[in-house]
Amino acid sequence: CLAPAGWPSVGAMSSGFPPVLELNDGVTIPQLGLGVYLSTGKKGKQAVKSALALGYRHIDSAIFYDNEAEVGQAIRESKIDRKDIFVTSKLWSDNHGQKEAVKAVENSLKAMQTSYIDLYLIHSPYGGNLVSTYEALLGMKKAGKIRSVGVSNFGVQHLEGLRKAGLPTPSVNQIELHPWLQQGEIVDYCTAHKITVEAYSPLTKGQWLDDEKLGKIAAKHQRSPAQILIRWSLQKGFVVLPKSTNPKRIAENFKLEDFQLDEEDMKVLKGFDADKHCTWDPTRVPWSG
Repeated sequence: CLAPAGWPSVGAMSSGFPPVLELNDGVTIPQLGLGVYLSTGKKGKQAVKSALALGYRHIDSAIFYDNEAEVGQAIRESKIDRKDIFVTSKLWSDNHGQKEAVKAVENSLKAMQTSYIDLYLIHSPYGGNLVSTYEALLGMKKAGKIRSVGVSNFGVQHLEGLRKAGLPTPSVNQIELHPWLQQGEIVDYCTAHKITVEAYSPLTKGQWLDDEKLGKIAAKHQRSPAQILIRWSLQKGFVVLPKSTNPKRIAENFKLEDFQLDEEDMKVLKGFDADKHCTWDPTRVPWSG
């Protein structure tokens, strides 16, 4: 379905960089966004304001992050039209179920002081009741309070569970993704079913930024290791969500349009894949509809 009149289009959100992708429901999303996990209080609000001033137009929040209010305040203080900023939030596991999910979305809208949220995800399969929860989010989309409905940390078994239940395909699956964790099975499934893949923890929480081979690629391009990892995600076609509250790093993470990784770089990075997580892994839990 197409976005109602007044909601952003590709042209409204794109100035060349970052690129803008079209989701399977017709909604458009900037391919580079700011992750705001642990970005709370004044520091969190300032991080969002800094990002928006630099040209970011995509902010990825969640109920669990406890910063929806700060995100909303930063957007209002930026003076940028709300329709030109893509905002994501996520439903935590204790909000699963029809009534609980509806109430949680209403609380998110109230916290952000916005009339709609661009993308709302089931944060993980933990909590079960995935069918009724997903149906509740679809109902909120029909009511105009969510533009697009997706999932996060879903494995193939969870995506198949939704499909077998006869539900519309999620627009997005947001998972941990970086060269050390390339998630081939999940990514291939999403590609085959036109589900856009979002990469969280693309910088491995800093755990492998000092890798020697990564350093050589960074030196070759006169870039930071972080910039190489974000560029890798962009070239793989993922929506990428680096997190920082440091204004210099937020700026550095955005300076990616004037270089590309070549075929040899991508080959080296492909060889990093080792099924290494830097955070939790809900993708392997059993389906619980």
